[in-house]
Amino acid sequence: MTPEPPLRADAQRNRERILTAARELFRERGTAVALDDIARRAGVGAGTLYRRFPDRDALIRQVMVDGFDICLSAVRAAHQELEDPAGALERLFRRVVEQRERLVLPLIGGPVVHDPRVQELQHAIRDGVEEILAAGRAAGVVRSDVTSEDLITAAAMACRPMPHLPAEVSAALAVRHVAVYLHGLRPEGAAPLPAVAPSPEAIGRHVAMHQRDSEEAPR
Repeated sequence: MTPEPPLRADAQRNRERILTAARELFRERGTAVALDDIARRAGVGAGTLYRRFPDRDALIRQVMVDGFDICLSAVRAAHQELEDPAGALERLFRRVVEQRERLVLPLIGGPVVHDPRVQELQHAIRDGVEEILAAGRAAGVVRSDVTSEDLITAAAMACRPMPHLPAEVSAALAVRHVAVYLHGLRPEGAAPLPAVAPSPEAIGRHVAMHQRDSEEAPR
């Protein structure tokens, strides 16, 4: 595929304003919010929005891709710090939590998106987290029964918007929850986890990380 030409500066600014408005309104009202309301919040005309994003699915997909891109960047940064696996895990969590305002989907329960780029990002994040965990296990600083799915779920819970709380209160709680969770990753004195870990496939089939069965594929 031929890459799209870069946008002019004003067009790029409009695109970012639309995406910012979409994230805000998805968080406030859910993904069924009217696209005209998103355009109004962004301060652009409806025609400008539809030129960039021809329908709701395209806008949802881009918000989701942007969120997973942020997570993957945080994972890759942690990979550069694996001489200290425990510190790399802590900084990974903190980087993700600091960007939580941009991680609206799928944190608020948005639609499952069956898209190759989204799947690619999900797999890259999971595989990268597993490599960080493996380094932690090898160094003896991470308990052996924690999985990448455990870590990703914990980060999602810490980042999930909490209704009715001021931003500074939510930020403080998120940081505290991360600290408690990271302490629980330590192997010393750890009690066995109370349930069998779900397999990657058991989770992936519900969040579109894997190709749907042929009978479920869109016609």
